[in-house]
Amino acid sequence: MAKYGEGDKRWIVEERPDGANVHNWHWAETDCLPWSKMFFTKSLSDLTILDGQGNLRIKTKKVEKVDGEAYVNIRKGKVIPGYEISLSVSWEGEAKDGEGKTLLKAEGNLEIPYISDENADEDPEVKVTVKDEGPIGKALKEAMLAKGKPLVLEKVRDFVQAMAKGGPVKDELEAKKSAPKTNTTTSNSNSAAVSKEKVGVEKEPKKEVEKEGKKGFKTITMLEKFNCRAKDMYEILMDENRWKGFTQSNARISKEVGGQFSIFDGSVTGINLELQEGKLIAQRWRFGSWPDGIDSTVRLVFNEPEPGVTIIKLTHLDVPEEDRYGNATVVENTERGWRDLIFNKIRAVFGFGI
Repeated sequence: MAKYGEGDKRWIVEERPDGANVHNWHWAETDCLPWSKMFFTKSLSDLTILDGQGNLRIKTKKVEKVDGEAYVNIRKGKVIPGYEISLSVSWEGEAKDGEGKTLLKAEGNLEIPYISDENADEDPEVKVTVKDEGPIGKALKEAMLAKGKPLVLEKVRDFVQAMAKGGPVKDELEAKKSAPKTNTTTSNSNSAAVSKEKVGVEKEPKKEVEKEGKKGFKTITMLEKFNCRAKDMYEILMDENRWKGFTQSNARISKEVGGQFSIFDGSVTGINLELQEGKLIAQRWRFGSWPDGIDSTVRLVFNEPEPGVTIIKLTHLDVPEEDRYGNATVVENTERGWRDLIFNKIRAVFGFGI
């Protein structure tokens, strides 16, 4: 992720002398770190986790720090958020016996080391510590993990959605969208005729959009070469234990047509559409962060031009441009996932590099 304030000059239009950013044609960048600090301070301070259940009382105290960077780029009304931040929240807990007598009061810390726009569709890691490591202190810590972590992650997801909508500039964007457009009127009949012609012309693109069908979706194609037999690559991609090995995540994969699969700890799910051993894998793929009802199609075609050399052609159809949170990095992240988390990992783990 580029650092705040560091843009590629090839993509930046020089500022106008009057300071106007006409139609938001070039990047309008806003530093969102102060807003992010206020967001988390408001949502995570004095948050009740347990209020007597199991004779335990736990609440957050305050947000100790929010470090890193966060910004929103806007071009032609398109919101592109960017952030890499970490945060730390202090918490306190009290354990009582059945008669209401206090057994222990303890304090601890909850830390999220990495919240990033690149992983907006995944929940970040949450670490919980407690100062008293005795049996009761550990019980408070476990309760904080079990009950507090989901609440904190819910606030993080709220932050992700808010950033996708523009963060601190959301109200400004909505005001621009709702502002009535001013039209210059004229009594000239020729101008009126021209206006009618324009109206007729403007109607045409709408028909073209309807004909496009899958607007808002992209296709990813890749050609990858491996130093192995085609059947070896096929077996790796259809074997859940090997998936667990090279991705270091949970996987469940059916080897039957019509069977279901779940990979990357359930982040990706789907169904096998067509299977030809050593030749073809066709599947329906869906990411959990995608809008409801949206599926994509993956086709992996295996070709072995010479013994010990396999070329895989990937075609990933109907990848949405945005996820359910409005992040417009789905295609980029999906392509990077195929390259870095699947193909390159297989080369590294199984020694299939060329």
